Amino acid sequence: MAIVILRNDGLVDVWKAALNAQAPDIPVYGSGEDIPRSDIKMAAVWKHPPGSLKSYPNLQGIQGLGAGVDFIFDDAEIRKDLPIMRVVDPYLASDMAEFVLALTTGMLKRIQDYKYNESLSLWKPKTYQRFKEVTVGIMGLGKLGLAVAESLKSVGFSVVGWTRNSVPAVNFPVFRGGGERINFLNRSQVLVCLLPLTPETRGILNRDVFNALPRGARLINVARGPLLVDGELLNALDQGMLSEACLDVFHAEPLPADHPFWKHPAVHITPHIASVSDPKSVAPQIISNYRRLLRGESPENLVSRSAGY
Repeated sequence: MAIVILRNDGLVDVWKAALNAQAPDIPVYGSGEDIPRSDIKMAAVWKHPPGSLKSYPNLQGIQGLGAGVDFIFDDAEIRKDLPIMRVVDPYLASDMAEFVLALTTGMLKRIQDYKYNESLSLWKPKTYQRFKEVTVGIMGLGKLGLAVAESLKSVGFSVVGWTRNSVPAVNFPVFRGGGERINFLNRSQVLVCLLPLTPETRGILNRDVFNALPRGARLINVARGPLLVDGELLNALDQGMLSEACLDVFHAEPLPADHPFWKHPAVHITPHIASVSDPKSVAPQIISNYRRLLRGESPENLVSRSAGY
Protein backbone atom coordinates (compact mmCIF):
# COMPACT_ATOMS: atom_id res chain seq x y z
CA MET A 1 0.00 0.00 0.00
CA ALA A 2 1.52 3.31 -1.11
CA ILE A 3 1.13 6.90 -2.31
CA VAL A 4 2.10 8.25 -5.73
CA ILE A 5 2.89 11.93 -6.36
CA LEU A 6 2.03 13.38 -9.77
CA ARG A 7 3.03 17.02 -10.41
CA ASN A 8 3.86 19.12 -13.43
CA ASP A 9 6.46 21.44 -11.87
CA GLY A 10 9.55 19.43 -10.97
CA LEU A 11 8.81 19.42 -7.22
CA VAL A 12 7.96 15.73 -6.85
CA ASP A 13 11.11 15.03 -4.83
CA VAL A 14 10.39 17.89 -2.42
CA TRP A 15 6.92 16.56 -1.70
CA LYS A 16 8.18 12.99 -1.47
CA ALA A 17 10.76 14.03 1.14
CA ALA A 18 8.11 15.82 3.20
CA LEU A 19 5.79 12.79 3.19
CA ASN A 20 8.65 10.40 3.98
CA ALA A 21 9.70 12.56 6.93
CA GLN A 22 6.14 12.60 8.26
CA ALA A 23 5.52 8.84 7.83
CA PRO A 24 8.65 6.75 7.07
CA ASP A 25 6.52 3.59 7.13
CA ILE A 26 4.47 4.56 4.06
CA PRO A 27 6.03 3.97 0.62
CA VAL A 28 5.87 7.10 -1.53
CA TYR A 29 6.65 7.07 -5.23
CA GLY A 30 7.28 9.84 -7.72
CA SER A 31 5.73 9.71 -11.16
CA GLY A 32 9.09 8.93 -12.83
CA GLU A 33 9.88 5.86 -10.73
CA ASP A 34 9.20 2.18 -11.25
CA ILE A 35 5.86 2.11 -9.45
CA PRO A 36 4.03 -1.01 -8.25
CA ARG A 37 0.76 0.33 -9.61
CA SER A 38 -1.51 -2.13 -7.83
CA ASP A 39 -0.11 -0.95 -4.47
CA ILE A 40 -1.12 2.69 -4.94
CA LYS A 41 -4.01 3.69 -2.68
CA MET A 42 -3.72 7.47 -2.88
CA ALA A 43 -2.59 9.83 -5.65
CA ALA A 44 -1.30 13.23 -4.49
CA VAL A 45 -1.58 15.51 -7.51
CA TRP A 46 -1.03 18.97 -8.90
CA LYS A 47 -1.99 19.45 -12.55
CA HIS A 48 -1.30 15.81 -13.36
CA PRO A 49 -1.51 14.58 -16.96
CA PRO A 50 -5.19 13.93 -17.77
CA GLY A 51 -5.94 10.23 -17.81
CA SER A 52 -2.83 9.29 -15.84
CA LEU A 53 -4.75 8.15 -12.73
CA LYS A 54 -6.63 5.37 -14.46
CA SER A 55 -3.47 3.24 -14.46
CA TYR A 56 -3.76 2.72 -10.68
CA PRO A 57 -6.45 0.03 -10.33
CA ASN A 58 -6.71 0.10 -6.51
CA LEU A 59 -6.81 3.85 -6.02
CA GLN A 60 -9.00 4.87 -3.08
CA GLY A 61 -8.67 8.65 -3.11
CA ILE A 62 -7.14 11.70 -4.79
CA GLN A 63 -5.40 14.33 -2.70
CA GLY A 64 -5.02 17.72 -4.37
CA LEU A 65 -1.79 19.47 -3.39
CA GLY A 66 -3.29 22.95 -3.31
CA ALA A 67 -6.42 24.82 -2.37
CA GLY A 68 -7.82 24.63 -5.91
CA VAL A 69 -8.97 21.34 -7.45
CA ASP A 70 -10.44 22.47 -10.78
CA PHE A 71 -7.67 20.65 -12.65
CA ILE A 72 -8.85 17.38 -11.10
CA PHE A 73 -12.39 17.90 -12.33
CA ASP A 74 -10.98 18.67 -15.76
CA ASP A 75 -9.76 15.06 -15.96
CA ALA A 76 -12.77 13.30 -17.46
CA GLU A 77 -11.25 9.85 -16.91
CA ILE A 78 -11.24 10.00 -13.10
CA ARG A 79 -13.61 7.51 -11.50
CA LYS A 80 -16.73 9.17 -10.11
CA ASP A 81 -16.61 7.15 -6.89
CA LEU A 82 -13.19 8.40 -5.78
CA PRO A 83 -13.14 10.95 -2.95
CA ILE A 84 -11.20 14.13 -3.72
CA MET A 85 -9.49 16.14 -1.01
CA ARG A 86 -7.99 19.62 -1.08
CA VAL A 87 -5.34 21.28 1.04
CA VAL A 88 -6.42 23.55 3.90
CA ASP A 89 -3.34 25.14 5.39
CA PRO A 90 -2.99 28.31 7.49
CA TYR A 91 0.10 29.30 5.51
CA LEU A 92 -1.95 29.39 2.31
CA ALA A 93 -4.32 31.91 3.86
CA SER A 94 -1.68 34.11 5.49
CA ASP A 95 0.54 34.06 2.40
CA MET A 96 -2.38 35.08 0.21
CA ALA A 97 -3.35 37.88 2.59
CA GLU A 98 0.20 39.26 2.60
CA PHE A 99 0.44 39.04 -1.19
CA VAL A 100 -2.83 40.85 -1.88
CA LEU A 101 -1.95 43.53 0.66
CA ALA A 102 1.41 44.02 -1.07
CA LEU A 103 -0.21 44.30 -4.53
CA THR A 104 -2.89 46.69 -3.32
CA THR A 105 -0.32 48.88 -1.59
CA GLY A 106 1.90 48.88 -4.67
CA MET A 107 -0.93 50.02 -6.91
CA LEU A 108 -2.20 52.77 -4.61
CA LYS A 109 1.31 54.13 -4.04
CA ARG A 110 2.08 53.77 -7.78
CA ILE A 111 5.10 51.49 -7.29
CA GLN A 112 4.41 49.56 -10.51
CA ASP A 113 4.10 52.84 -12.45
CA TYR A 114 7.46 54.01 -11.18
CA LYS A 115 9.05 50.71 -12.10
CA TYR A 116 7.76 51.11 -15.65
CA ASN A 117 8.98 54.73 -15.77
CA GLU A 118 12.37 53.53 -14.56
CA SER A 119 12.71 51.46 -17.73
CA LEU A 120 12.10 54.68 -19.70
CA SER A 121 14.48 56.78 -17.56
CA LEU A 122 11.43 58.92 -16.82
CA TRP A 123 11.19 61.05 -13.65
CA LYS A 124 7.47 61.71 -13.18
CA PRO A 125 5.94 62.02 -9.68
CA LYS A 126 2.33 60.82 -9.41
CA THR A 127 -0.51 61.30 -6.97
CA TYR A 128 -1.33 58.43 -4.61
CA GLN A 129 -4.22 57.24 -2.44
CA ARG A 130 -4.38 56.48 1.27
CA PHE A 131 -5.77 53.17 2.52
CA LYS A 132 -8.68 54.81 4.32
CA GLU A 133 -9.83 56.38 1.05
CA VAL A 134 -10.22 53.06 -0.77
CA THR A 135 -12.82 50.28 -0.69
CA VAL A 136 -11.63 46.82 -1.72
CA GLY A 137 -14.18 44.33 -3.01
CA ILE A 138 -13.45 40.65 -2.53
CA MET A 139 -15.16 38.12 -4.79
CA GLY A 140 -15.16 34.81 -2.95
CA LEU A 141 -15.27 34.55 0.83
CA GLY A 142 -13.75 31.16 1.53
CA LYS A 143 -10.82 30.78 3.89
CA LEU A 144 -8.48 32.70 1.59
CA GLY A 145 -10.95 35.49 0.90
CA LEU A 146 -11.71 35.96 4.59
CA ALA A 147 -8.00 36.08 5.45
CA VAL A 148 -7.46 38.73 2.76
CA ALA A 149 -10.38 40.76 4.07
CA GLU A 150 -9.09 40.76 7.64
CA SER A 151 -5.60 41.73 6.50
CA LEU A 152 -6.88 44.68 4.48
CA LYS A 153 -9.22 45.86 7.23
CA SER A 154 -6.42 45.71 9.79
CA VAL A 155 -4.46 48.44 7.99
CA GLY A 156 -7.39 50.74 7.31
CA PHE A 157 -9.06 49.68 4.07
CA SER A 158 -12.82 49.54 3.78
CA VAL A 159 -13.86 46.07 2.60
CA VAL A 160 -16.97 44.68 0.94
CA GLY A 161 -17.48 41.06 -0.07
CA TRP A 162 -19.46 39.09 -2.61
CA THR A 163 -20.40 35.44 -2.41
CA ARG A 164 -22.49 33.32 -4.73
CA ASN A 165 -24.23 31.38 -1.94
CA SER A 166 -23.88 31.47 1.84
CA VAL A 167 -23.00 34.68 3.68
CA PRO A 168 -20.34 34.26 6.40
CA ALA A 169 -20.62 36.06 9.72
CA VAL A 170 -18.21 38.96 9.22
CA ASN A 171 -17.90 42.60 10.29
CA PHE A 172 -18.09 44.12 6.80
CA PRO A 173 -20.86 44.36 4.19
CA VAL A 174 -21.44 41.19 2.16
CA PHE A 175 -23.49 40.95 -1.03
CA ARG A 176 -24.93 37.67 -2.24
CA GLY A 177 -25.85 36.18 -5.58
CA GLY A 178 -26.41 37.67 -9.00
CA GLY A 179 -29.06 40.09 -7.80
CA GLU A 180 -26.65 41.91 -5.47
CA ARG A 181 -23.49 41.74 -7.56
CA ILE A 182 -23.93 45.13 -9.26
CA ASN A 183 -24.19 46.90 -5.90
CA PHE A 184 -21.04 45.13 -4.76
CA LEU A 185 -19.11 46.05 -7.91
CA ASN A 186 -20.25 49.68 -7.78
CA ARG A 187 -18.46 50.03 -4.43
CA SER A 188 -15.24 48.18 -5.35
CA GLN A 189 -12.40 50.54 -6.22
CA VAL A 190 -10.06 47.55 -6.12
CA LEU A 191 -11.57 44.20 -7.09
CA VAL A 192 -9.86 41.08 -5.75
CA CYS A 193 -10.97 37.76 -7.25
CA LEU A 194 -10.66 34.67 -5.06
CA LEU A 195 -13.48 32.60 -6.52
CA PRO A 196 -13.10 28.89 -7.25
CA LEU A 197 -13.14 27.90 -10.90
CA THR A 198 -16.40 26.15 -11.73
CA PRO A 199 -18.61 26.08 -14.84
CA GLU A 200 -20.63 28.92 -13.28
CA THR A 201 -17.62 31.17 -12.57
CA ARG A 202 -15.61 30.57 -15.77
CA GLY A 203 -15.32 33.91 -17.57
CA ILE A 204 -16.94 35.86 -14.74
CA LEU A 205 -14.34 38.62 -14.96
CA ASN A 206 -15.68 40.14 -18.15
CA ARG A 207 -16.79 43.41 -19.68
CA ASP A 208 -20.04 43.50 -17.70
CA VAL A 209 -18.11 43.29 -14.43
CA PHE A 210 -15.53 45.88 -15.52
CA ASN A 211 -18.28 48.26 -16.63
CA ALA A 212 -19.99 48.00 -13.22
CA LEU A 213 -16.85 48.98 -11.32
CA PRO A 214 -16.08 52.63 -10.58
CA ARG A 215 -14.28 54.10 -13.58
CA GLY A 216 -10.52 53.65 -13.20
CA ALA A 217 -10.86 50.76 -10.74
CA ARG A 218 -8.12 48.18 -10.34
CA LEU A 219 -8.26 44.39 -10.67
CA ILE A 220 -6.33 41.68 -8.81
CA ASN A 221 -6.84 38.08 -9.94
CA VAL A 222 -5.15 35.56 -7.67
CA ALA A 223 -7.69 32.76 -8.15
CA ARG A 224 -7.67 31.01 -11.55
CA GLY A 225 -6.84 32.24 -15.04
CA PRO A 226 -10.01 31.03 -16.80
CA LEU A 227 -12.14 33.25 -14.55
CA LEU A 228 -10.89 36.14 -16.70
CA VAL A 229 -11.79 37.00 -20.28
CA ASP A 230 -8.38 38.24 -21.41
CA GLY A 231 -9.44 40.30 -24.40
CA GLU A 232 -12.17 42.08 -22.48
CA LEU A 233 -9.68 43.05 -19.77
CA LEU A 234 -7.34 44.54 -22.36
CA ASN A 235 -10.22 46.48 -23.89
CA ALA A 236 -11.29 47.74 -20.46
CA LEU A 237 -7.76 48.95 -19.74
CA ASP A 238 -7.40 50.64 -23.13
CA GLN A 239 -10.79 52.36 -22.75
CA GLY A 240 -10.05 53.62 -19.23
CA MET A 241 -12.72 51.48 -17.57
CA LEU A 242 -9.89 50.02 -15.47
CA SER A 243 -6.59 51.71 -14.66
CA GLU A 244 -4.47 48.60 -14.07
CA ALA A 245 -4.55 44.89 -13.30
CA CYS A 246 -2.35 42.57 -11.27
CA LEU A 247 -2.56 39.01 -12.57
CA ASP A 248 -1.01 35.97 -10.88
CA VAL A 249 -2.94 33.27 -12.78
CA PHE A 250 -3.57 32.63 -16.46
CA HIS A 251 -5.38 30.38 -18.94
CA ALA A 252 -2.05 28.83 -19.96
CA GLU A 253 0.87 28.63 -17.54
CA PRO A 254 3.61 29.60 -18.09
CA LEU A 255 2.06 32.57 -19.86
CA PRO A 256 3.06 32.32 -23.55
CA ALA A 257 5.81 34.74 -24.55
CA ASP A 258 3.64 36.27 -27.28
CA HIS A 259 0.67 37.02 -25.02
CA PRO A 260 -0.28 40.73 -25.12
CA PHE A 261 -0.33 40.92 -21.31
CA TRP A 262 3.49 40.94 -21.30
CA LYS A 263 3.78 44.25 -23.12
CA HIS A 264 0.79 46.11 -21.73
CA PRO A 265 2.03 48.81 -19.32
CA ALA A 266 -1.08 48.53 -17.11
CA VAL A 267 -0.83 44.76 -16.62
CA HIS A 268 1.44 43.51 -13.85
CA ILE A 269 2.36 39.83 -14.03
CA THR A 270 3.51 37.39 -11.36
CA PRO A 271 4.06 33.65 -12.07
CA HIS A 272 1.32 32.02 -9.94
CA ILE A 273 3.17 32.56 -6.67
CA ALA A 274 0.58 34.41 -4.55
CA SER A 275 0.16 31.46 -2.18
CA VAL A 276 2.03 28.19 -2.56
CA SER A 277 1.45 25.03 -0.53
CA ASP A 278 4.29 24.32 1.91
CA PRO A 279 5.09 20.57 1.70
CA LYS A 280 6.25 20.33 5.31
CA SER A 281 3.16 22.09 6.62
CA VAL A 282 0.75 20.13 4.41
CA ALA A 283 2.30 16.65 4.79
CA PRO A 284 0.52 15.79 8.09
CA GLN A 285 -2.97 16.24 6.63
CA ILE A 286 -2.06 14.19 3.56
CA ILE A 287 -0.81 11.34 5.71
CA SER A 288 -3.88 11.64 7.93
CA ASN A 289 -6.17 11.39 4.92
CA TYR A 290 -4.23 8.40 3.59
CA ARG A 291 -4.68 6.53 6.87
CA ARG A 292 -8.37 7.48 6.97
CA LEU A 293 -8.88 6.06 3.50
CA LEU A 294 -7.26 2.78 4.49
CA ARG A 295 -9.49 2.56 7.57
CA GLY A 296 -12.58 3.24 5.49
CA GLU A 297 -13.19 6.60 7.18
CA SER A 298 -14.22 9.85 5.54
CA PRO A 299 -11.17 12.01 4.76
CA GLU A 300 -10.78 15.62 5.86
CA ASN A 301 -11.22 18.61 3.55
CA LEU A 302 -13.39 16.60 1.19
CA VAL A 303 -14.36 18.36 -2.03
CA SER A 304 -17.96 18.54 -3.19
CA ARG A 305 -18.25 17.18 -6.70
CA SER A 306 -21.53 18.98 -7.25
CA ALA A 307 -20.15 22.37 -6.16
CA GLY A 308 -16.75 21.85 -7.80
CA TYR A 309 -14.75 22.91 -4.72
